Amino acid sequence: MPYPAVVLGIAGLIPFIGLPLLAVSGHLGMYEAMHYFTLYSAVLLSFFGGVHWYDAIANRNTGHQLYVAMLPTIIGWICLILGSDIRTLGILSVSYLAVLIYDKFTLALPKDLVLSYTTLRIGLTTVVVLAHAFMIFLLK
Repeated sequence: MPYPAVVLGIAGLIPFIGLPLLAVSGHLGMYEAMHYFTLYSAVLLSFFGGVHWYDAIANRNTGHQLYVAMLPTIIGWICLILGSDIRTLGILSVSYLAVLIYDKFTLALPKDLVLSYTTLRIGLTTVVVLAHAFMIFLLK
């Protein structure tokens, strides 16, 4: 995996880690942090559909992958409509895990790239899901 992709992937975790910490420290209200967290999470989820959109087009795969590529965006949009609550965080968490599993079994990139990409994604997704769980814990 190219070094800039790793750095940018890790940098993408800043809101997931920072927003709960700002809420706990009192620098940001809990519901404000939750709202910003949900917005960021929904937007970032939609990004992962783009990976499959490109992969499907590049490999002339007009089957299920092209259609599934739209699901993260649609799910993210529905989560924005539902609002910032525990249910929404649960949906987003499960969606991140589902996309990761779909990545592993669907991407038609060169084998070494798929391996390094999914390895990076496993680490990043673990942090993202744990951050969602922490926000749920803070709300209870």
